[in-house]
Amino acid sequence: MFAHPWWFLLLLVVAALAVGYWWINRRRQRYTMRFTNLALLERVAPRGPGRWRHVPMVLVLVALVLMTIALAGPQGTAQVPRNRATVMLTIDVSLSMRATDVEPSRLQVAQTAASAFADQLPAGINLGLSSFAATPSTLVTPTTDRQAVKNAIGSLQLAESTGTGDAIRASLAAIRAFGAQVRGPEGPPPARIILLSDGKQTTPTTDPADDRGAYPAAAEAKAAGVPISAISFGTEYGEIEIDGRPVSVAVADDQMREIAQLSGGDFRRASNELDLRETYATLAEQVGYEERTVDLSGRWFLAATILVLLGAGTAIVTGQRLP
Repeated sequence: MFAHPWWFLLLLVVAALAVGYWWINRRRQRYTMRFTNLALLERVAPRGPGRWRHVPMVLVLVALVLMTIALAGPQGTAQVPRNRATVMLTIDVSLSMRATDVEPSRLQVAQTAASAFADQLPAGINLGLSSFAATPSTLVTPTTDRQAVKNAIGSLQLAESTGTGDAIRASLAAIRAFGAQVRGPEGPPPARIILLSDGKQTTPTTDPADDRGAYPAAAEAKAAGVPISAISFGTEYGEIEIDGRPVSVAVADDQMREIAQLSGGDFRRASNELDLRETYATLAEQVGYEERTVDLSGRWFLAATILVLLGAGTAIVTGQRLP
């Protein structure tokens, strides 16, 4: 893709120069052949550089072609860091996160991966942190201070119940409050909630479609233009011990998938530490970078300049003059 393709008309001029150079050399050869005593000519005129004499002109012509391409404005796409976005990282700290089906435990692995995610985001992204069990807690409002977020991640503590709907609403509230503070001519920055959970909603009711449940909250997020990236973390074999009895805490993919869909976001499944790290790495790229059209003419100008310099150097070495 080129911004100014009409500059390619200059290639006609380059072609004309090439034809002119060929015609001049052809004419010189015919003039030389008029000498009838070639042996005398060889003694009078020393042997020239032969084909090497054409190298300077060839380099210059190629440089002109590259300059024409540069003037035409070649463009491409590149991943560039966003300098204006908000992310709320919302982590489930219900007792099911104590399960050791993901060693050493779901929560410890989630903490390690979340800290790595914080480091992967570009500096311009505002990252906040909230946790939830029966009730949500906004631990860090959106900020570019990564250390504050990582310190809060390291301090997460387990508690009873899973209030997914209230957690989504709390994250939305934090995003709205921050957006009101940094609102510019373009409006508040784009935002996203990254929700990590392993279990089904248990409060205020077990029905995620209840008024205070996760599904209506996900619909509210969509209405606010805040998609949810839902990460279902754990395995079907997770267990914890409560009052001395083993209790199954199998991961609840269906609810997390529905939350993502209702919010206009995306769903991911992570069943081990490697999966979770890869998921966070993908999300860091999605939310932290954007594809933009960039000008590539600089590299073409650089290549053309190098060829011109090589042409000049070759002309000096071979004793030729650049046309």
